[in-house]
Amino acid sequence: MLGLSLGQSGVYAMVRLVDRLTREERLSQQRATMNTSRHEREYLDLTYQLLGIGFALVPVALALFLLSEPGQSALRRIGLELSRPWRDVVIGAGLAAVIGIPGLGVYALGLALDWNVSISPSGLNDHWWTVPILILAALKNALLEEVVAVGYLMTRLRQLGWQVPAMIAASAVLRGSYHLYQGYGMALGNVAMGVVFGWWYHRTGRVMPLVIAHTIIDVVSFVGYELFGEQLGVSS
Repeated sequence: MLGLSLGQSGVYAMVRLVDRLTREERLSQQRATMNTSRHEREYLDLTYQLLGIGFALVPVALALFLLSEPGQSALRRIGLELSRPWRDVVIGAGLAAVIGIPGLGVYALGLALDWNVSISPSGLNDHWWTVPILILAALKNALLEEVVAVGYLMTRLRQLGWQVPAMIAASAVLRGSYHLYQGYGMALGNVAMGVVFGWWYHRTGRVMPLVIAHTIIDVVSFVGYELFGEQLGVSS
């Protein structure tokens, strides 16, 4: 499972970090652009964007299939169902604030210490579908990371007899690994996020608030950058 999804991304991210660290430019002078355009023609760019989002969710479907047991829904098993929507939204928004606001400080500090690259959350061309695609990309990231790195991984490690601190640490380190391409400062920040999210999942058994929190964080980052980056003097 991890070799087909986030584990593979973690290995590539480590190689990309080595590449960045061995360049003449300082790490903070380099840039990582997310959500890039994939074709100069609008309809083909949109097609590629939708295909990329769709195929990225295949590991989520596989994880849910592997977690399914006779008489027990995988969605219910990891708390991904909509049995308590308003409570999950409130908790998700609270977790987004707890993680997202300090995260801005971690990013700024990392740039100042030359621990991070400069991140452009959106590199899409300006089309009518740009904002909807960024929202879908945020939801895709949330489902992939929270279902696989938290719900699936921690469930499997529990079945293998791992202790709770080790399960949370493994989930958090995995989350940090696939963010290494942004620099080790951001990777450490994502490890901290992974500890909080892993602890929450252990206490509640629910992934849905984590998916909501992650989606909110990424929507604010992606769409905010797309709409207000130029006004704030941020260029891609």
